[in-house]
Amino acid sequence: MTVADGFPALSLVGNETEHPSEAHDNLHTDDLGKGEDIDLSHGGYLENRELSYFKFNLRVLSQASNPEHPLLERLMFLLIFSSNLDEFFEIRVSGLKKRLQFDMQKPDPDGKYPEQILQQIHEQVRAALNEQYRILNEDLFPSLAAENIHFVKRQDWDGNLAKWAREYFDNEVLPVVSPLGLDPAHPFPRLVNKSLNFILSLEGKDAFGRESGLAIVPAPRSLPRLIKAPPEIAQEGDNFVFLSSIIHEYVGEFFPGMEVTACHQFRVTRNADLEMSNVEVEDVAAALQNKLHSRRFGAATKLEVDSGCPERLSGFLLDQFELARSELFELDGPVNLQRLVALFGKLDRPDLHFPKFSPGVPPSLANYRTDVFSAVDKEDQLLLHPFQSFLPVIQWVREAAKDPSVLSIKQTLYRTNESSELVEALAEAARNGKEVTVVIELRARFDEEENIHFASILQEAGAVVVYGVLGYKTHAKMLLFVRRENGRLKRYAHLGTGNYHRKNSLVYTDYSLLTAEETICADVHKVFQQITGMGKKILPKLLIHAPFRLRKALLKMIDTEKRAARDGKPAQIKAKMNSLTDPQIIKALYSASRAGVKIDLNVRGICCLRPGLPRISENIRVVSVVGRFLEHSRVYFFRNTRPQIYCSSADWMERNLSNRIEVCFPILNSKLAKRVKEELDMYLKDRVQSWEMQPDGEYKPAMMKRGGDTGVQEKLLEKLG
Repeated sequence: MTVADGFPALSLVGNETEHPSEAHDNLHTDDLGKGEDIDLSHGGYLENRELSYFKFNLRVLSQASNPEHPLLERLMFLLIFSSNLDEFFEIRVSGLKKRLQFDMQKPDPDGKYPEQILQQIHEQVRAALNEQYRILNEDLFPSLAAENIHFVKRQDWDGNLAKWAREYFDNEVLPVVSPLGLDPAHPFPRLVNKSLNFILSLEGKDAFGRESGLAIVPAPRSLPRLIKAPPEIAQEGDNFVFLSSIIHEYVGEFFPGMEVTACHQFRVTRNADLEMSNVEVEDVAAALQNKLHSRRFGAATKLEVDSGCPERLSGFLLDQFELARSELFELDGPVNLQRLVALFGKLDRPDLHFPKFSPGVPPSLANYRTDVFSAVDKEDQLLLHPFQSFLPVIQWVREAAKDPSVLSIKQTLYRTNESSELVEALAEAARNGKEVTVVIELRARFDEEENIHFASILQEAGAVVVYGVLGYKTHAKMLLFVRRENGRLKRYAHLGTGNYHRKNSLVYTDYSLLTAEETICADVHKVFQQITGMGKKILPKLLIHAPFRLRKALLKMIDTEKRAARDGKPAQIKAKMNSLTDPQIIKALYSASRAGVKIDLNVRGICCLRPGLPRISENIRVVSVVGRFLEHSRVYFFRNTRPQIYCSSADWMERNLSNRIEVCFPILNSKLAKRVKEELDMYLKDRVQSWEMQPDGEYKPAMMKRGGDTGVQEKLLEKLG
């Protein structure tokens, strides 16, 4: 099979006699992305990256108060906000603090210094947390109670519930807790990142005559934070008690003969970013394993206490964690709120969730359980998850593992689910004597330990495991099969915008391309060779890969649209991505906008570009879609290039374009390209789930109420599910 639908393996930017790799290499990018007289150091032209990310989290939080969502889904959005906020402090805030620590007072591209950014973050986070707990206490808890789902406070326990709670404390809590009195022989303990703890003030002397007055009680990490009360001793419905309430009620049992005069829960969030020097690292896996333990005890970035905690105790904690008063957050409820996610496994209330759906499978892949190769050989296949099933991709690897005609399998793994069917299939293929090479990115944040485990399984099965390229995360999503057919070798490839993770494929929107197109498959082979071997240069014909060519190609395609607009031709750019931060790309987009190019961007999270600025970005529109599924696919459309549609693993960020191995692939089949364009337009036209970015960087919902319309995600479920 050759390049589909008459698109030759030529230029990415409209010159049909120029080889794309040569176009990229010969491109003089010094003048592209300069944006003529646009000076990005002028703070009004760029949104701060960290504050932009936090605004995305505010859009997530807003879903918790959206009455259009089912009740338990609203609670889930509230908990996702908590989880996102923790990671925000673990990674982004800790990075800003480190810059202050080492006196790195260089301003960000938007002109703000780290100290200014931190001040704004603390102010905005404090307001957001107040709103989060207001939604929880005044809206969600009462609404759940109306549905007979109760969170019973200590003061509301009756005799039966109190007796049960005491028995739970005696049998489950007391045996495993180690209370820590504080004195010169017992200094303040090293507390694990995000663990639940209590600080107590005490009166009286213990058996040894000590009277330090302070103690710490760590909540056991082995116990659930939410316990369901037995139905026979509780009121009608589902009744839950927080572990923190049980510990608080009986905490005096840890200190017999002494009086507990105050007891307050707290939690510290720490720096969880792992840093590895590229110098003198002989074994990446071993070096990373040594770093993993330190993540639990990094420098503190945020202290949360319950709202009743007196200043004497909160101040003591701030001193212990070396935090400023601005880094203290007083919460009107449980400090470890995201552990409420356990509730969803303890309830059987489908009426309070989004309706269940079955991901669709295209008719051409109807036999995916037995024969994916034949379907892909006939025609390229394109899947949009979660609206369409990820199972054909998993089944393809399983089929290849058993197929005697398959000689080799190569795959990249960035994140995959904890009991990965793909890892099992790859291991089986290796045991069956096939050449299996897996590029595992060990540094996928928060999945490092799991990826080391998967690497061990694959190596034991006989697969060749490569840890990518030191200094460059392997973020590309590629899978390559080599199969003997009719006496010759034939390649098949899968390219995706998301991870090989079945569970994520049910909640993340991503494209999967399954293809046997010869040029693309040869390009995938070249990229694998570059990652696993060594050599100065490769020349893919259709794939565009970072960190070598992707930024250059994007700048040239943007420039092509600008030149078309200046020549009086229709010019248009449409793109969908997670984040947009790269200054060169932003300059180029501003310059194209000034030339008259119509630019529509769907940016889920961070967007440092500001639309609608007079004489700068008047032709640029930015929207963000937040809904049931996490928007994750990356799609680019340039009107005056051939091909016009690309999908990619890369966002338009410095790290993706400069410090990661990424691939961007064209959709060559005209029918599939038309479909991707239509689906991209659906996102850009959405008026139910989208938020539009304003020139000042704030976001406004496109439409507060549905008004009879349905959101883009629901429309895609109807179309593809």
